[in-house]
Amino acid sequence: AFAVSPVAAQTVGIGTTAKGATSQVSAAIAKVTSQFGSMQMRPTPMAGTQKYMPAVNNGSLEFGVANIMQTAWSIKGQVLSEGRPNPNIRLVATLMKFRVGPLVGKKTNFKSVGDLKGSRAPTGFKAAPLFNEIIKTALATGNLNIADTKNVPISALVPSWKALMAGKIDFAIGAYGSGFMKLISKKLGGIRFISMDMSPSTLAKVAKMMPGADIRTVKPNPKIPGVEVPTNLFHFDYMLFAGKHVSNEVVYRATKAMHENKKALVGASPMWRGFKPKNMSKKQGDLKYHPGAIKLFKEKGIWR
Repeated sequence: AFAVSPVAAQTVGIGTTAKGATSQVSAAIAKVTSQFGSMQMRPTPMAGTQKYMPAVNNGSLEFGVANIMQTAWSIKGQVLSEGRPNPNIRLVATLMKFRVGPLVGKKTNFKSVGDLKGSRAPTGFKAAPLFNEIIKTALATGNLNIADTKNVPISALVPSWKALMAGKIDFAIGAYGSGFMKLISKKLGGIRFISMDMSPSTLAKVAKMMPGADIRTVKPNPKIPGVEVPTNLFHFDYMLFAGKHVSNEVVYRATKAMHENKKALVGASPMWRGFKPKNMSKKQGDLKYHPGAIKLFKEKGIWR
């Protein structure tokens, strides 16, 4: 029944941010799904993740992409979505891991999270409130909170990187392996990710503050700036999700297009290099996958 269907000419939307990592991830999904999924998928850029989550929940948008923390919070109505649950959102696929942590200029004396006491910290993040949570959690790994720093108002992630380059703040949250890190490194004469504590008590704190995230060690890679010795960074999954109103067939086709075409995804954006099709069905706490995705996972023998 899946072969011939009026779904072929259908156009669906995928919620995304206007720029940054999320826009690169979603553009690749839209491209590959349109190419191999017998439908048109178009990115629908909005002011931020918190804006398109409700659109997917209420049925005005089909798909969206976000980190696991914001996905979980928005479904459950917690933290950034406090009191506004989005119970109609279903997971479609676990995509790739993001690795982030506190970033400083290599020539500075900031070596540990504790050293950030009294430093100038980016705060506010009106356009990207997730970064307040990441900074709060990063500081908590060194038993600090935002009141232990000098607060500098910043609107979003890229402005925080520009402020770091301009010497207006002492640290920012960096994404390991992102192209922008090379620019910062060039400007500051090198960069360093600050390694975070990985004791069981700290990991428990992180799991509570950023559900779905953990801390793992990244080994140095001469091609990627910021890590010259093994360094402990936050790791968290990026997710594709859909509204439960989206037909099983549409979700099945999108999931299948991605599972079978990693090469095309990597061709669209290098951020897909770490994508493992067999991990698309990874269990994410108590969050539910869409039946259309489960059908594909079962066919491929990866449903667990």
